[in-house]
Amino acid sequence: MAKPSNQAGPVIVLAEELEPEPATWLAERTDLRRVHFSEPDFDRHLADAEGLIIRSYTRVDRALLAKAPKLRAVARPGVGLDNVDQPACRERGVAVFTTPGANAQAVVELVFAFAFDGLRPRFFLEQPMTLPDWKKYREEVTADRELGSMTVGVLGAGHVGSRVCRAALGFGSSVVYCDLDPSIMIEGAARVDRNTLLATADLVSVHIDERTENRHHIDADAFGRMKSDVVFINTARGLVVDAHACAEFFINHPAACAMLDVHDPEPFDATYPLLDIDNVHLSPHIGGATKPAKLAMSWVVKDLLSYLASP
Repeated sequence: MAKPSNQAGPVIVLAEELEPEPATWLAERTDLRRVHFSEPDFDRHLADAEGLIIRSYTRVDRALLAKAPKLRAVARPGVGLDNVDQPACRERGVAVFTTPGANAQAVVELVFAFAFDGLRPRFFLEQPMTLPDWKKYREEVTADRELGSMTVGVLGAGHVGSRVCRAALGFGSSVVYCDLDPSIMIEGAARVDRNTLLATADLVSVHIDERTENRHHIDADAFGRMKSDVVFINTARGLVVDAHACAEFFINHPAACAMLDVHDPEPFDATYPLLDIDNVHLSPHIGGATKPAKLAMSWVVKDLLSYLASP
């Protein structure tokens, strides 16, 4: 059931979750209607909406826009817009706001958490043990490689990718990167083409966006260029990786490993080809799942309200 804020000001529909502080701030200044997109009365409130706040699961397409004749702006706390038909919004004159960079630090930290999960086997002691067992377990967790002696390849050097490059340099890694923007220069890292990056990197981290031409950018050909013991990390968007090609590669290359935080679709079902592969590890899109990142992303409401308050 929708919860109107009973405030004067533009009508804004909150279709998914928002952090409490920005939500309260917005409710004090607008007629904020908290109604989930799955609720029966969502369409009724959408008809009054001048602003709409979504996250990952509300689809802003032509069908939704047809039900929102007063809509002027959509805000998404986050970066990806694969659930927003941007051409349709432009045709209708509906502005779209995101928070580029707001969750960058959180995603970078997850990238390196994944990297060490792939490189440094470890466990925590829960009971005393004998000296032979102590020595045995220490031997079992001996890593084959160190990040500082590896080449880290970063596909996409925007808000997140550029930070991954600099962090990897801090660990002493050699860093190569590839990006469509020729103006991006990262001191200490080498700019290379995509195929060179795939062939030379010991660790490949993906940070490209969800534009249509990037669908299955990492396909069978791309995996075929990677090293047989590559550490492959995707925290960008699931659609950029061909899941079937990914599954085939890691099944056939047991010394390699994949850490995938994003998927196509989300959530996936039992038919997802990357399930039950020992060296493929899946997480539920948690790249931005820190309290500071969630709060920073939720403050997109200030851009939304500023736009709606303009003539």
